[in-house]
Amino acid sequence: MEVTREKARRRLLPLLESGALPVVTGFNGATADGRPTTLGRGGSDFSASILASALDAAELWIWTDVDGIMTADPRLVPEARVLSEVTYNEAAELAYNGAKVLHPRTLAPLADREIPVWSKNSFAVEKPGTRIVSKITATLGARAVTSTAKVALISMEPSTASLMGSQVMGRALDALARANVEALALSSSSFRQSFCFLVRSEELRAALQGLEAALALELAHGYLGPIDVDEDVGLLAVVGEGMRGTPGLAGRIFTAISRENVNIIAIAQGSSELTISIIVRRSGLEKAVRAVHQECRMGEN
Repeated sequence: MEVTREKARRRLLPLLESGALPVVTGFNGATADGRPTTLGRGGSDFSASILASALDAAELWIWTDVDGIMTADPRLVPEARVLSEVTYNEAAELAYNGAKVLHPRTLAPLADREIPVWSKNSFAVEKPGTRIVSKITATLGARAVTSTAKVALISMEPSTASLMGSQVMGRALDALARANVEALALSSSSFRQSFCFLVRSEELRAALQGLEAALALELAHGYLGPIDVDEDVGLLAVVGEGMRGTPGLAGRIFTAISRENVNIIAIAQGSSELTISIIVRRSGLEKAVRAVHQECRMGEN
């Protein structure tokens, strides 16, 4: 980043100071030794945030085809509303769990310098959009729910007590990292030491190849049960800084889902209490999203 900062300021600041408006292509970049490369998925927005940070911008505006960050996908929840303001953490969690407005990496270069980001609609410039900042006035409860259906659940379980589940889990996660596969959610049991994790459908093949290579000996000798894959699942993520320490919220969310006769397969919640990830049958995903949105009265505050 320091090299990028020095080069960006040397090339772009003189243009800005002279009144010229530099247009920089996104997604493209170069390695430290000058070889052309790309910034990967979400690379155009990522380019903008890198330059905003390097140039100490007052704000970054990201133009999309939606009015901003919403309490839910309006195609699933017609009463979904645009959030006027969210935190970096909330926006990143929503993006990571299926919202299409931003890529989670977009916000990383901006957080340290606390540069605000606007998500605005290029087809409706009069709409105010959503402002993304480091902190907002505390709002109790969940603020948005997002979902993704293009996921697969991988389950693993040791067949013998001589094989520590935590050791297998560590090696499995290392194998995913080596295969450049992200685990969207992780859940485990304490006694049988079985565990499961969720990956994107397009990364399933790479995930399985990596796991089978890393754990080939244990699989071949039966120390580890066969790897189970369930592609008939969907991920629902409830996000909000205000969920921290809110009594009864998780129970209300699970009850709302169960009222729709949707079975919860697995649950994951980090220690930050920022996101509750819930894995359900794919056929019940849309009903679960609508139920959670209504139960938490999202967009009404």
